[in-house]
Amino acid sequence: MSATWLGKRVQAALVFALVVVIVAWCLAPFYWTVITSLKAANAIYYKPTTYLPDPVDLTGWIKVATLPRFQGALLNSAIVASSVTVTSLSLGSICAYAIARLRFPGKDVILAMVLAVSMFPGIAIISPLYLQFRDWDLINTKLALILPGVTFTLPVCIWTLVAFFRDLPRELEEAAYVDGASRAQTFWHVITPLAAPGVFTTAILLFIASWNEFLFARTFMSKVDQVTAPVAIAQFEGADIAAVTPWGEISAAAVATTIPLVILVLIFQRRIVAGLTSGAVKG
Repeated sequence: MSATWLGKRVQAALVFALVVVIVAWCLAPFYWTVITSLKAANAIYYKPTTYLPDPVDLTGWIKVATLPRFQGALLNSAIVASSVTVTSLSLGSICAYAIARLRFPGKDVILAMVLAVSMFPGIAIISPLYLQFRDWDLINTKLALILPGVTFTLPVCIWTLVAFFRDLPRELEEAAYVDGASRAQTFWHVITPLAAPGVFTTAILLFIASWNEFLFARTFMSKVDQVTAPVAIAQFEGADIAAVTPWGEISAAAVATTIPLVILVLIFQRRIVAGLTSGAVKG
């Protein structure tokens, strides 16, 4: 009995140690970025390397906070990411509901094609997209980022929400039909509230993907007042010259760009957890 108890304790300790190592490994880059943003410019290059900012220097943060073009870049990122998320969710939820609930031939083929689109590399279509957007006069407009953003996030949205809609009991829909509700009313008033955890989880994933998008933003945006936050960080003054790279400012901007995502996840963490575990237990 004692040997079994000891074995379980050892196993639990090993699992805990493994989790600690994995978490530390994942957080190490972010920790390094934070301490770099709090170091003086010359302290970043100290040897041996210091793992704590001593003394704390907020010069990089002050420069970033007072830089109008970076503030504008954050606003551009928020507008683009929000637009992509809302559009993808609006279209994707309807498509996912149709695939999950309606009976028609070729559903599995459509779902496979949706997944294939999400795996398509953006770099392969960036040249024809640029030429097309140039002909449409969309270069240096937010629509040039929203359209491809929806294209690549919509398949992920559909694929994710299909699983949530399939787990919902059909009896609730049938009861709504008996009460005289149409299919659209049933979807909006019955299915959508029940699928809220899954919708929130999907929304967070789509927002993060759109917020961090770099390739299209770097290609389609050449005006300083139209770039998004990831591009603005890459274009910090001196960032293209290794000898004068402003690592403190870049690190501060990177942390400032990450903070909204962290706050968003913390606010909706309960719904995210509920969405991730939805359908895990049946019965």
